[in-house]
Amino acid sequence: MATKDETPEATGTVADSVGNWVDRYAPAAARPYLRLSRADRPIGTWLLLLPCWWGLLLGMGQTGTFSWHDAWIALGCAIGAFLMRGAGCTWNDITDRDIDAGVARTRSRPIPSGQVSARQALAWLVIQSLIAFFILITFNTNAIILGIVALGPVAIYPFAKRFTWWPQIFLGIAFNWGALLAYTAHTGSLGWPAVALYLAGMAWTLFYDTIYAHQDKEDDALIGVKSTARLFGDATPKYLLAFLVMAVTLMAVAVILAYLPERSVIALIVALAAPWAFGWHMSWQMRMLDIDDNDMCLRLFRSNRDAGLLAVPFLAIALML
Repeated sequence: MATKDETPEATGTVADSVGNWVDRYAPAAARPYLRLSRADRPIGTWLLLLPCWWGLLLGMGQTGTFSWHDAWIALGCAIGAFLMRGAGCTWNDITDRDIDAGVARTRSRPIPSGQVSARQALAWLVIQSLIAFFILITFNTNAIILGIVALGPVAIYPFAKRFTWWPQIFLGIAFNWGALLAYTAHTGSLGWPAVALYLAGMAWTLFYDTIYAHQDKEDDALIGVKSTARLFGDATPKYLLAFLVMAVTLMAVAVILAYLPERSVIALIVALAAPWAFGWHMSWQMRMLDIDDNDMCLRLFRSNRDAGLLAVPFLAIALML
C-alpha cells in the first residue's frame, strides 16, 4: 500500500498523467503551471489545432492559392492552439476547483491539491491569453474579430455541465472555432464551406468527448455533474454512430462547397478522401469501444488526434491538383 507521501497530491503529480515530460524535465517552479495548461497531455492541443488546419486547407483549396503567409497562419494556429488550450484548461480548473476536489481522477490537479492558488492560476491565464492575442493580430481583420468572439464560448463551457446534459456541445462550439478563423484568415471572409466544416467538427467533438466522459460517469453522478455519457448510458454506441455520420457528411459537404465549380474533378475526389479517412478511423474506434473500460475510453479519446490528422494529407494533396 502506498504511503501518504507517495500520493499524487503530495508528490505534485497528477493522477491520470504520471511520468510525462513535465514531471521529468520541467523546472519545479514551472510544473504546476504547465499542468494547469495540460502541457503534459498534448491531445487537447491537437484537437483544438486540427480544425484550424482543416479550415486553412479548405480555404486554400477553394481559392486554389497559397503563400508564405499561409505557412505563418498554420504555424500561428499551432502556437495559438497550445496557448489557448492552456488558457482554457486553466480557466476550467479555476471554475471547477471545488468539483475537481471531489473526483478521484482530478483532485490531484494543481489548484485542489494546493500547488497553486486560484489567483496565481488567473495570472497564468492572462499571460497565455495575451501572447495568443499578439499572434491573432497578425491575421486579417475578420479573423481577428472571430478570434475575439471565440472567448465567449470558452468562458461559458466550464459552467455548461452544471445546467445542461449536453456540455459537449459547448465544448464543440469552442474547440472547432479555429475552422472558421483559419479559413477566414486565408480567404478574408467567412463562407459556407467553413460553416459546414465547423459543424462537422462539432459532431466530432460530441463523438470523442462522449467517449472521454465515460471515464468519470460514476463520480459525475455522485456530485451531480451532467454529461452526454450519463445521458446516453448504454445507448451510447447508437448516438456515437449518429455523430460519426454527421461529422463525415458535413465534412464532405464542406469539401464540395469549396471545390465546386472552380476546381477539377480529380482535386474534388482527392479532397473527398479526407472525410472518408476521417470516418474510417471513427468507425474503428466504435468497434473497439467498451464504455465500461476506462483505459480503453482514454485510449480511444486520444486516438482522435490520428482521426483528425488523416484528413490533412488529402486536403493538402488536393491543392496541387
